[in-house]
Amino acid sequence: MTQVTRHCPDCDRDRPFEQHHDLPGLCPDAPDGECPEWSCTACGAALLIGAPWRAAEPAAAELHRVA
Repeated sequence: MTQVTRHCPDCDRDRPFEQHHDLPGLCPDAPDGECPEWSCTACGAALLIGAPWRAAEPAAAELHRVA
């Protein structure tokens, strides 16, 4: 499995993290198949690394006039 070292918020120290779906294109949860989910090898805490973050589009508001 692929490993990277990141700061674990649960352990409060740098720890190795592994990808659950480490083979390219095989993650069923990501549209492009590249898994953004990494888990701490010490405690299992999860991080999303490199996830395609997008700003939410504002909801269309309708104006209602009171007659």
